[in-house]
Order: sequence, then structure tokens, then C-alpha cells
Amino acid sequence: MEKDFIVRTQRPNYKSEAGWRNEAERPAYIQANKLRFLRPYQLKAIHRLQAAVGDGKDRFLFEMATGTGKTLTAAAVIKLFLRSGNVRRVLFLVDRLELEDQAKKAFAAVLAADYQTVIYKENRDDWRRAEIVVTTVQSLLFNNKYQKLFSPTDFDLVISDEAHRSIGGNARAVFDYFIGYKLGLTATPRDYLRRFDSSKPGTRDPREAERRLLLDTYRTFGCENSQPTFRYSLLDGVKEGFLINPTVVDARTEVTTTLLSEEGFVVSFTDDTGEDQQQAYKQREFEKRFFADTTNQLLCKTFLENAMRDPVSGEIGKSIIFAVSQNHAAKLAQILNQMADRMFPGKYQSDFAVQVTSQIPDAQQFTINFTNNNLLGSGNFIASYKTSKARICVTVGMMTTGYDCTDILNIGLFRPIFSPTDFIQIKGRGTRKHDFREVLFDDTLKEDVPQPIKDCLQALRLLRHATSRKVQLRRLKLHPARAGGEARGMGGTYEHLGADIIASMRVEEITAEGMKIDRMFYERFEDVIRANDTVASAVEAGQWDRVIDYVNREVFDKPEEYYTLDKLRKAAAVDRRLTLREILEKVFGLIPRFKSKDELLEEEFSSSRHRARTALGHPGHQDLLQGVRHQQSRA
Repeated sequence: MEKDFIVRTQRPNYKSEAGWRNEAERPAYIQANKLRFLRPYQLKAIHRLQAAVGDGKDRFLFEMATGTGKTLTAAAVIKLFLRSGNVRRVLFLVDRLELEDQAKKAFAAVLAADYQTVIYKENRDDWRRAEIVVTTVQSLLFNNKYQKLFSPTDFDLVISDEAHRSIGGNARAVFDYFIGYKLGLTATPRDYLRRFDSSKPGTRDPREAERRLLLDTYRTFGCENSQPTFRYSLLDGVKEGFLINPTVVDARTEVTTTLLSEEGFVVSFTDDTGEDQQQAYKQREFEKRFFADTTNQLLCKTFLENAMRDPVSGEIGKSIIFAVSQNHAAKLAQILNQMADRMFPGKYQSDFAVQVTSQIPDAQQFTINFTNNNLLGSGNFIASYKTSKARICVTVGMMTTGYDCTDILNIGLFRPIFSPTDFIQIKGRGTRKHDFREVLFDDTLKEDVPQPIKDCLQALRLLRHATSRKVQLRRLKLHPARAGGEARGMGGTYEHLGADIIASMRVEEITAEGMKIDRMFYERFEDVIRANDTVASAVEAGQWDRVIDYVNREVFDKPEEYYTLDKLRKAAAVDRRLTLREILEKVFGLIPRFKSKDELLEEEFSSSRHRARTALGHPGHQDLLQGVRHQQSRA
């Protein structure tokens, strides 16, 4: 299989056409005809699947980061199976209605010349005429429709998009009902979920349930060792230039900082019996039982002040804000529209920010229009530039998974995120690259566009996500007498009427090594090494030459994970080159942490001074002191 495997279906004779043969015109020719060449890692994924089929396997799992083209890779797999005759018809399962249309359009764009794609609910009577049938799991589950209307042999290949969602719970029955090959696609690595101890009484960590679900998903696709058929991470995409990392603006107000503290936001009040009471509110209760209009105002103001601007028009870049609830989304949209009216007089009429939640009519169409740059109109600042007039979609959960909009510049987390998979999905909405000049129809303006290709995403984390490293927070106890507020009964709601200010703000440029949640590679290596009895026993015996030789031969450069010393050094994020022995010593707890370059220099200086002092009075001590001074001068 070559990189033009899909292109040969889109345009079979492309190599003979003048636009392709002229190298100067070739980029414009590819863009005009929307030709989709497979990237090297996509080809590698398909080759891995072919090898697995050769080994007699019929279940496969692709773990590919958001924005790396899972659907295009799936299209290549579909063409491969259909063309070989091993498959007559394919079922493509999604977990949300809006993804049906998205999948159908994606397959039609690349395979329509050879194969027909239909959505089942739109073609209930003639779906058998199509080679590719797209549907939600829920529609097949309803009244056991999959058993009543389909035969187990109707689909020879079943592909599950976002597999850990679309085959969870009862949906597994649909997936297992059909006989044939099974392929799962997921953007959420199982290794993002560490083992959480849920055995203690009263412990209900939702991440443990997520971990179990993902582990079950890996088993379903024949990955008993938790290794997918193919893996391509966000960091791989960033390092190879296909994806981008965000710049994180971590802003916390006094109120949100207090909600995040161990004690929480403590409110003192007198109950109906005249007794003094206290009620503590935590981050989970923000905009559920704890309300603060001044905090929402401050979060919106901070977002607009720090949001990246559109490189063509200079207006606020297209953004998605994630709210706590539908009511919270409505509040935020109203506040943002009021602020936009003051920032850009006459440019917007309450259409700067739009609530996009399930209670809004046509909300699904809103998401499509936002992608197509015509949500509530387009070209508000420059007539020849097609970009959505509405700049911000305020949502809760509708735009988390599977939503493709490459020109998103800002993501606002106005709610705490407790699910690692949700956080990975949300961040993935903005990791794709984008050239804004593609929809600028005035060539004279293109030369003046600064940095038109999106190489950065602004992620404004205004409520710390719960998957990040635990940090020390200021412990504030704010009482109504000091801050102003109204409590409505013990265990009830609290409305904070006082002021709020920014307590801290930190801007973090995310490097190619990613955020903490992207750096689980090192922790996976730790798990693998600790579980290896040969390595553990040799370390215990102090046989370091044997350990290092074994790891180099039996652990490094294996196709399951491709651990290498260079990757581990990068994942450890230390300012010097670590040795393999140091890494193994840290894995087995023989050293508490990796020392920095400065710490090692300081230790060497201290050791040299000690040797110099003990050498005083002995012949040659002046030479030793001179050597110490030379070391210090070099440093």
C-alpha cells in the first residue's frame, strides 16, 4: 500500500493531469481537488493491521490522538477489506447523532467513486445497497433492533469510533452480535488512567471506573496485554509537526482558589433554630450549589483579555468554552455578549457568544455552522474573509468528542474536569493546524497576514482540572460578614454577593514533551520494569551490568511500545542526560528523584572543599586547593 491509496479512488488518473505534473502547481492542485494522501504513521497503522490479520487475528485497536486522521485511516482500512473481497459490507458505529453525518461526509469525500455510504436511519429500507452503513449504537439498541432487523452476517467488518464510549455498557451486545472483523478507534490511551484505590470505604473516584472501562475495551479488541494494534500519541504528532501543543493560561480567583482548597469555601450562618452553623463548598459545587456572579464576570473578562486573536481580522479567535451546566452556559453567553458590545461597539448584537447545549433548538446545526464559518453569519470584520460571526460557543458536553473545527484558537475551561478522558478530548478540539489564508478571498491581503498558520492554541484553565498535579493553595475562609452572601439552609445553596479578584495567573508554554497528562510514557515504563521479575531480581542482587544489558536487549525498541533511552530522558524532563542506571535506580526507589545539573555541581564543589580541608597540613594540599578554585572558576 502506498500513500496515494485513497487518492487513487478520489481521482484515479491524477498523475497524468497537468496540475499534478507541474510541481509548481501541485500544492494548489491537491488543495483544489481535496486529495487525501496517507501520512507515514497512517500507513504504519494499516501495515500493523495487515500483519495482525496474517497472524490470524480478527480484532484490532488503533489508539490515535485527536487530529491525526482516525477517520481517514478507517477509510483506508475499509477500502482495503472491500477491495480484497474479505468484506462485503461495513458497519461504522458512533455514539452521538451529530457524528453520523460527519462520518458519512468524511467517507463520501474519499470513497464515493467506488463505494456508497449511507446513514441507517435515513435508509432503513435500502441500506443493503450500500457498502458502508453509519449509525449510532443507541439506534440499534432501541427495542433490540439489531437482533430483529439484522443478521449476524450482515456486516463483515464493524468499526467502533471512540470505542471506549460506543461499545460501553449494553452497547457491547451490538458490537458482539455481528460476526467478522472488529476495529476499534480511540483517542484516549488507557495509560492516562493510573490505578486508583477504590477499595477504601466511601471512595468513589470516577477515574477508577474509567480505567476499568478502558481496560475492558482493550480486552474486547484482543489487546490482552493492554497494547493496541497501533499507537500514535499527541506527543508523536507534535514532534513530527502534524499537531500543536497549547499555551496554558492558569488563572485563579480568590473564590475559585478557596473552592479548590482542602477546607473549601466556608460559610458561617445562623440556622432557623438560632444555632451557628458552617457549610463548606468545594469545586464540584461551583454553579451547582455555590453561585457567584462576580466570579463569572471575572472569568469572562480574564478569558477575553487573554484570548488569542484571529490573525486575519484581529477579532477574538474562534473559541469553545466549557461550562458546568446549561444554566451556567446561558449566564456565560449573556456576560460575554455584554462585554463584546463594549469591546467592539456596533460589531455584535448579542451574537458574539452562543449557547450550544441540548436545550437549545438547532444546537447541533450550530456546531456544524461554527465549523463551516457561518454561525449567525460570517465575515463580520472583513467582507472577503469567511469566518463565523459568532466567535464563542459556550457548551457543556456537546462539543467534547469527535467535533472537528481546525480553526479553533481558544479553549476555556470554566468548569473543573474530573475525567482524564474528557480532558484529553476537550484539549483535542484545538490541536489541529490550520492556515487561515485558505478562506481569505482577497489575495492582496494575504501578504499582510501575520503567522497565518495556527501553531499555538490558547487554553485558558480558569478552573483547575482535577487531573493535574496537586498544588499547595492558599487557605482562605470567607464568611458572609466579610465577603457578602446569602446562605439558603444547611446543605443548600449559597450565593456569593461579594467581590472577587484574580489571586494568581500563570502562563505556561507547553513544550514538545506535552502537559503532565501527556507524559505518562515514563510511568508506563516504570510499571513494565517493576513487573519484570528478571530485572527486579538482578537489581536486588546489584548486578547492574546484567540489568542494563537485559533492558537494552529485551525491553528497548520493541514494536509494542518502542521504549528508548532517549524517549525516557525526554519524558523525565531533567536538564541533563540521564544514564539508564539512574533511571532504573529511580524506578526501584533506590534514589528519591533525579538531581538537576546545578545540584550535582554543588555536590561536587562541596565534596572538593571537604577533600581540600582534610588535605591541609599534608604535602600537595596547595595543589588540591588550586584544583578546587579552577573548578569553581569554570562553573
